[in-house]
Amino acid sequence: MRDKKDLRKKRNGTGGKVVTYILLSVWAGIVLLPFYWMIINSFKPTPEYNAETTPSFFVYAPTLENYIKAFTDVPLARYFLNTIIFTLVTTALMVIVIILAAFAFARLSFRGKNILFVAFLSLMMIPTELVIITNFVTITDLNLRNTYLGLILPSVTSVFYIYLLKENFEMVPDEVYKAAKVDGTSDIKFLFKIMVPMCRPTIVTVIILKVIECWNSYVWPRLITDRQEYYLLSNGIQEIRESGFGRENIPAMMAAVVVISVPLIVLFLIFHRKIMEGVSRGGTKG
Repeated sequence: MRDKKDLRKKRNGTGGKVVTYILLSVWAGIVLLPFYWMIINSFKPTPEYNAETTPSFFVYAPTLENYIKAFTDVPLARYFLNTIIFTLVTTALMVIVIILAAFAFARLSFRGKNILFVAFLSLMMIPTELVIITNFVTITDLNLRNTYLGLILPSVTSVFYIYLLKENFEMVPDEVYKAAKVDGTSDIKFLFKIMVPMCRPTIVTVIILKVIECWNSYVWPRLITDRQEYYLLSNGIQEIRESGFGRENIPAMMAAVVVISVPLIVLFLIFHRKIMEGVSRGGTKG
């Protein structure tokens, strides 16, 4: 009787897994279909695409002409350069700011620290729209519109990332900090020699998320720039579409979108384990 019950449990478990995998496969197909459609259309010659009366899910004469046009007919390369500069500089400055701020709240003792931290966290309650308006007025008053500095400055800090990193820093045992202070280690040396390596998974996760956030940034660049030489990929691709290029040559527009999407996909494929490690392990090792 036990053998029959065990056999039934195994069959039920196997059946449940099969159903789960089928549902996941169907959902994956639904999610990936737009990407597949975008990629195959980017390789279709324009006459072939325009001649289609019904959508075709295959490319019979693939060509790279659309990718060439995406870089020669519109300033896509310039948008790429602007986005890379914006992403790298913003992420680097933000990492420095949040590490120092999180360490101050986690380890240093000063008057009013808890009140200041609560007030700092309360900033998360402010709607994003209000922050954007305030930032826009400030940047405009400083005559920083249509500059890299105007693009970068409002994004060099994050209350949520500071809070996340502070929680991880606090997970490092107090005994380690006290022992380092007894040995005469300065706070800065302790931070970068001990705490940063111990919290590396979380810091890497924050960096990756910030890179994705900067790469996809649209509202702020659209608001603060109205000159093409400062457009990022997000608002640059919108300009390409509105200029007529994207409407007249859909395959080339698809090629431009593919080129924009590839870096983030590659980034995720390379570092997806680091992201999961940062979320699951928290801020301590071992």
